[in-house]
Amino acid sequence: MRLLHTSDWHLGQSLHNFERAYEHQCFLDWLLDTLVAEQADGLLIAGDIFDSANPSAASQRQLYHFLRQARERLPHLNLVVVAGNHDSPGRLEAPGPLLEAHGTRVVGHVPRDAEGAIQVERLVLPLTGRSGAVEAWCLALPFLRPSDVPRIAADGGDPYLGGIAELYRLALEQAQARCEPGQAIVAMGHCHMVDGQMSNDSERRIVIGGTEMLPAGIFAPAIAYAALGHLHLAQSVGKQEHIRYCGSPIPLSFAETRYQHQVLRIDLEGGQLREVTPLFVPRAVDLLRVPSTPAPLDEVLAELAALELPDRAVEAQPFLEVRVRLDRPEPGLRSRIEAALDGKPARLAKIETSSAASSISLDEAALSLDQLDQLKPDDIFKRLYQQKFGAEAPPEQLSAFAELMLPGA
Repeated sequence: MRLLHTSDWHLGQSLHNFERAYEHQCFLDWLLDTLVAEQADGLLIAGDIFDSANPSAASQRQLYHFLRQARERLPHLNLVVVAGNHDSPGRLEAPGPLLEAHGTRVVGHVPRDAEGAIQVERLVLPLTGRSGAVEAWCLALPFLRPSDVPRIAADGGDPYLGGIAELYRLALEQAQARCEPGQAIVAMGHCHMVDGQMSNDSERRIVIGGTEMLPAGIFAPAIAYAALGHLHLAQSVGKQEHIRYCGSPIPLSFAETRYQHQVLRIDLEGGQLREVTPLFVPRAVDLLRVPSTPAPLDEVLAELAALELPDRAVEAQPFLEVRVRLDRPEPGLRSRIEAALDGKPARLAKIETSSAASSISLDEAALSLDQLDQLKPDDIFKRLYQQKFGAEAPPEQLSAFAELMLPGA
């Protein structure tokens, strides 16, 4: 059996106020063609389908159009979608009856019966092959909130993590009761595993303090493959090749400019994992950092003026992050950068500024309560200028600040 594992689409995401529907559509078109070319039997989408719990109508149309096309082009395809922490469980599940009629099963939350007992059996889904016979079982668990998991005795540990482990154990028990020889068991989850590498600037912590991080041992040896979502960089967990994040399919921040995004092809045979193969996603829109490391403004302007880019439609033009090292304030910084880019087919998304200020220790920066009480506004201005630029504030800056502080200014 062949499955494709993807996650963290974040449909509807904008990058510094630029819409990204074009990039997402390019990815979805590529994924459709890849599913057909690879003759996949299933597609596992491990959460964060949308960037927001209240996605736009356009983003929802993009998802449902893709699901319909996938089923039309591969009538035997198993489509399993679980919710991530960005998704609204109810909104994602709302069209579930219609989607299920067309081969897509959606799990947004942990189902309970009228007495409040968890209906574990509804989290265990059969995956069928081309013949229609069951070839694998999927533990389809969405992002789990504390209210979703069983309440168990903590025994000194974290009851939330213990509840997650217990829910996976119960789901595995259900799958093993149904599983016949030669059928594999795969698991899905949207979570942060211990030692998982995060992508800077693009990921939202699930729980503050790191208490949500799960150990790799939560997935028992009977699970042939664990398809995870939440972390945006593809990686295995705990050096175990069968527990994987596939990562996001497009770069969600400038921190990912040099990272190659992917989906994972999972080949199962005889109930066991045979091979995991990355399938690299073509990048429809480049993300550029100019210069590669922060530089003085004059050097940056010269590099921007020399920048040569091919003509493209606006939606395909690269996003640009300009990185400037300042030794003094530059009130006209943006206008000077925009002038250097005039006529160039690029979209200025971000200006990142830094300074070469000398580092100040905590002891040097600390002030007593008496000292704080005696500080005047211009004293604070001088200290902040020194910390940011590593030099004394020039007289014209002090004069402008004093004018700003005048009553009625």
